[in-house]
Amino acid sequence: MEKESPLHQFTIEPLLSFKLGGVDLSFNNSALFMVVAAVLISILMVSAAVKSRLIPGRWQAVAEMLHGFVYDMVRDNAGPQAGKWFPFVFALFSFILAGNLIGMIPFTFTFTSHIIVTFALAMTVFFAVTIYGFVKHGFHFFGAFFPPGAPVLLAPLIIPIEVLSYLSRPVSLSIRLFANMMAGHTMLKVFGGFAVLLGIWGVAPLAMIFALTGFEILVAVLQAYVFSVLTCIYIRNAIELH
Repeated sequence: MEKESPLHQFTIEPLLSFKLGGVDLSFNNSALFMVVAAVLISILMVSAAVKSRLIPGRWQAVAEMLHGFVYDMVRDNAGPQAGKWFPFVFALFSFILAGNLIGMIPFTFTFTSHIIVTFALAMTVFFAVTIYGFVKHGFHFFGAFFPPGAPVLLAPLIIPIEVLSYLSRPVSLSIRLFANMMAGHTMLKVFGGFAVLLGIWGVAPLAMIFALTGFEILVAVLQAYVFSVLTCIYIRNAIELH
């Protein structure tokens, strides 16, 4: 009965058990598909660079399109001074996109459907941007929590709100990605169960599955884009103290 549950697909299962000092460091299915995502992206980009041609082939065209897309995203949303952040945003977008799309393949695992993974990514962004802000502006970075021109008397109200808003960034960033991926895959599993139970009468749920699959692929791409765009906005805020 457990395997028939729509939530069973999100179960993390250890593949290689390993403990160090009482800490469980087992290699599980989530880690496996993270490695798969990273390796696939690396192979795509390295092969495109090594076998680059004036007239690009299929995979070189995909790599160049991905590169150009993220470059434009960083330039438009993080500003012209954020060029040094391009490798970070590119790696982030590619990793999330690969993880989301791999999860659409049957018998795989969607690691972005787990809050621990998306929260770790969000905290990486949060600490990277915060540290950069302090390095670039020093203690002037705290000026971002009190908009210029605001009445000083409102400081006790504005500053706590701005600080709370800033600290909630990794929470909202991680929950948005995790919730969308988990909800979409759960819905697909539910309609798939209906189609199996109804047998030859399951045409309508089956048609819905095809429609939802297309929609879920769109969501997979969109969520990687939203995560990366928000990262670019946070970078711009750290650069310009907005």
